[in-house]
Amino acid sequence: MTFPWITPPQIVLDIYMALIWVCVATVILRNGVAVIQLFLAWWVTRREAPPSTDLLHLWQRAEAHAPRISVIAPAFNEELSIVESVRSLLSLQYPDLELVVVNDGSKDATADCMITTFDMVPVERVVGRALHNTRVRAFYQSTTYPNLVFVDKENGRKADAANAGISYSSGELICVIDADSVIDPEGLLRAVEPFMNSDGSVIAAGGSIRVANGCTIKDGHVVKIGTGTAWLPLFQTLEYFRAFLAGRVASAQLAMLLLISGAFGVFRRDAVVAAGGYKHDTVGEDLELLVRLQRMQLEAGKPYKVAYLPEICCWTEVPSSLKGIRNQRTRWQQGALETLVTHRQMLFNPRYGRLGMVAFPLLALEDFIGPIVELLGYLLIIAGLVLGILDPMIALVYLLLTCVFGSVMSAGALMLEEQQLRPTTSPRDLAWLLAAAALENFGFRQLIQYYRLRGLYHFLRGNEMWAAVPRTGFNSSPARASAAVGDRRKQELSIEQRSSPNEA
Repeated sequence: MTFPWITPPQIVLDIYMALIWVCVATVILRNGVAVIQLFLAWWVTRREAPPSTDLLHLWQRAEAHAPRISVIAPAFNEELSIVESVRSLLSLQYPDLELVVVNDGSKDATADCMITTFDMVPVERVVGRALHNTRVRAFYQSTTYPNLVFVDKENGRKADAANAGISYSSGELICVIDADSVIDPEGLLRAVEPFMNSDGSVIAAGGSIRVANGCTIKDGHVVKIGTGTAWLPLFQTLEYFRAFLAGRVASAQLAMLLLISGAFGVFRRDAVVAAGGYKHDTVGEDLELLVRLQRMQLEAGKPYKVAYLPEICCWTEVPSSLKGIRNQRTRWQQGALETLVTHRQMLFNPRYGRLGMVAFPLLALEDFIGPIVELLGYLLIIAGLVLGILDPMIALVYLLLTCVFGSVMSAGALMLEEQQLRPTTSPRDLAWLLAAAALENFGFRQLIQYYRLRGLYHFLRGNEMWAAVPRTGFNSSPARASAAVGDRRKQELSIEQRSSPNEA
């Protein structure tokens, strides 16, 4: 239904059309950046030699020259996946590996699972510079795996947990991952190569993050790759392909990489300690840390490099519910805005080179201007069509520039994925992903933009958006996960009923 008899004043029409063209221009700019990233990533993939599959050579080289690395896994309420994740990390192929699991005040049985499964006993360890703020209740070492240690601390959020792990670690390099993630067994062997091949200028390295939903994981290994048929994980799989196979590859090639995912990243420990570790008062600690590390290097006039290796795969569980996605994206958005404000002096500042003149403005475009303008465009077009003041062709152009173009970019990211060292899609999975590429831009995309606006709202209000994302656990259905939690709670109640207050 339209209302052509409602004729706004001319000045209102002029402002309306100006806003429409601002929205169209912004979408064109964002699309242009995406196209450049996609083609640059394709060019890099075609030009560079594929990574070596000779794992024996990687091992021999690492055994002779690789530095000690401490893998730090912060964990909060991860009882459903912590054992699988630790087993995966223990199986990593690396000659000098220390695994530091940090329990960040979990309210479930995460600590009990660790202590019982891996035969943990309390030990003492002297800490040099303490980067964490909250109290460490106990420090354990496994009697079965001497290279596995466990830090049990009060809750302080992921940044504080990562800092505690860094404080108690002993490696020259640190690898901070999510405790619900699974790294390919040779991941660390590949991740240290940039550090070993450089003159000490490499400060960080990252790899691709892949969606574990739909995969079969056994004893900490991905034994069967799949995507499943649930739409929400499928949509997120496409997002991860676009981000890690196109955006990150292109940014790293241009020396403008601002983010190494918190799910998997390797850093020089001395550089992180000198920077004071992860920032405590932000929900985007992984983005902020890498920006701060690079800013410090630039201000000190020191050459540096951030490496990105898409052939390294770290598998992580993504939210399977809208509530989980809402919490996650709101937090990501708030974290990006906090980093933009904290390091606003870098914006369009030639002192910081490409980071200041290109990377930071693009971050502002994507995480601040983009969501606002895109949603505003949808509202303006709907209002214009209803009032009969907008040419339907303009509405069609906007739809093509947003929804249809997004589907094309997803298809392009799938083509990049098929060129990787180990493509993860079977013909059946590819068909599901292509269907998701066609559907994700009609509803899911708009919902994500709304969640990002929600992050902006929390940022402006000064609210700390930190809500745990519900997990179902690897190889678990929601029903199984619920049953497992219910069984554990029944056991707790039984113990409480048998115990006196003093015994409890």
